Amino acid sequence: MFAPINRALDARLKGLKDGEKGFTLIELLVVVIIIGILAAIAIPVYLGIQNNAKDAAVKSDVGNLKTALVAYGTDHNGDMSGALVTTLGTYGYSGPSAAANYTGGTVPAFTLATSPGTGFCVTATSTTGTKVVAADNSGVVASAGASCTLATTATASTVVAP
Repeated sequence: MFAPINRALDARLKGLKDGEKGFTLIELLVVVIIIGILAAIAIPVYLGIQNNAKDAAVKSDVGNLKTALVAYGTDHNGDMSGALVTTLGTYGYSGPSAAANYTGGTVPAFTLATSPGTGFCVTATSTTGTKVVAADNSGVVASAGASCTLATTATASTVVAP
């Protein structure tokens, strides 16, 4: 069973003793070309995974901010006019996971409807160009052309999260 392997190893060892000094230039070039092909395949896949992770982080941050706004509104009988970034920390929102995930370093912002004081809209844009939005009447939506409209349109004030 091991005899063919031993014969091959002995032949290789004898060849090295007879003057073979190492690999030929062709063998080395073939290895370099194969490594180049593998790198050309792997690098774009890796970059795509990084972009998906950045979009997921932004989507999570927007969802966390929306949850904090809903909790704030619940505690204040639906009146959201006093919701500030500093007050949302008590409702579980600690700010964005990494500012580097946002276009221009901007972080999620929310807009409040001031007339009835209950509507809100949260928006953020990822470095990949994906816009992530959430409103009081919808879930978190992520797409390049996503938009957010307040259910109760009136004068609105925008607050940028830290």
